[in-house]
Amino acid sequence: MWGPIADRFGRTRVLAATILVYAVFTGAAALAQSVWQLGLFRLLAGIGIGGEWALAGTYVAEAWPEDRRKMGAGFLQTGYYFGFFLAAALNYTVGARFGWRAMFVCGLTPVIIAVLIMARVKEPERWKERAGQPRHRGSLAEIFGAKYRQKTIVNAALLTVAIIGLWAGAVYEPTAIITLAKKAGMSVAEASKMASIGTAILSIGTILGCLVAPILAERLGRKSTLAIYFLGMSTCIWLSFGWAFYLENGLATFIGCLFFLGFFGGNFTLFSLWLPEQYETSVRATAFAFATSFGRFIGAGVNFMIGAMVRNAGTIGKPVAYTAIAFGVGLLIIPFAQETRGEVLPR
Repeated sequence: MWGPIADRFGRTRVLAATILVYAVFTGAAALAQSVWQLGLFRLLAGIGIGGEWALAGTYVAEAWPEDRRKMGAGFLQTGYYFGFFLAAALNYTVGARFGWRAMFVCGLTPVIIAVLIMARVKEPERWKERAGQPRHRGSLAEIFGAKYRQKTIVNAALLTVAIIGLWAGAVYEPTAIITLAKKAGMSVAEASKMASIGTAILSIGTILGCLVAPILAERLGRKSTLAIYFLGMSTCIWLSFGWAFYLENGLATFIGCLFFLGFFGGNFTLFSLWLPEQYETSVRATAFAFATSFGRFIGAGVNFMIGAMVRNAGTIGKPVAYTAIAFGVGLLIIPFAQETRGEVLPR
């Protein structure tokens, strides 16, 4: 939804709209009186979140100078995980004291960012140059035309793999830590705080992984770097949930594994760097948004499946560990992707 709108009406205004939507409905979740109301507010917030990464990544690619654009993707992605770190800190302090409604109220703060974007951030010159040119087909039709079809399918598949692993780890990591902490004799409150610490460690590792990824991508190429990160993710998910989770005193080992799981989770930076390099300005936001949205739909389905497996197996570890297989599939898909190292951003 957001991609074609941004290709037509501009990056900054639509980016501000996505931030406004997810911030307002995240804050509104604090007022929910039933699980159905909470679900509705989260759905509406998710619609906003669905466009934010694609539009922010597109904007950075087009607005930053060519010699700094690659590291810009790394800096952009660290913001997502710095947010995870802040959320963990808020849960450790605000959430532990005032409860979940207060946490959702904190989610209103990005409204300020949306206002600042509307007031101060200008459209990229690349988009302005293409904005007045006639269009012959819709954006979605173009990214599935002969010129872009293989790129679009491969990129969507690779992002699906990455999202399956990220969501599995991020969703079940706090619960796994709480389970291990209680097993170690901690109270519910202590276990909750330990989960916040684990999330913070995961986030620190991911921030470092995001900063290293562009450097490796420039030296080794996009495809080789993604292969390294996928291999690392597969190994660390299995070590964390398939091994450390089942140790007799596995809490410290599990949390230690999370740092490396977070580091290789920085593979998302590669998509912020790589996807814009494969499409022209007229369809860049559409292609980015489609790939991320498709991955989220499949990732959501896989997480429902993992939840069912957890319920039937009576354990968190192995069902989550099986998502390591997805990265093996990803390694088989990477050879079909386009290598763009050394190429400038298409007009």
